[in-house]
Amino acid sequence: MSDLASLHKSLHAAVKARLDIVADHAFRDRDAVAHLEALKAVAGQLDTLVGSLPANTDPTLRHYLERQSYTKALAWLEEA
Repeated sequence: MSDLASLHKSLHAAVKARLDIVADHAFRDRDAVAHLEALKAVAGQLDTLVGSLPANTDPTLRHYLERQSYTKALAWLEEA
């Protein structure tokens, strides 16, 4: 697997995890503190991945990630 493919796979997993945590209202209602900590953890991982994007990253993907348009970024990654 190429470095770019590996990065896309990692980004896909992190974006999906972030969206899933945000959408998990039962988790949030059950334990708001743990939910926030889980969200912070996945957001930190995602920030690290976005910060490591190579200069030749597709500008559309970069735009989605930097603007935190994660649903659009996930769709882009699934089509790539």
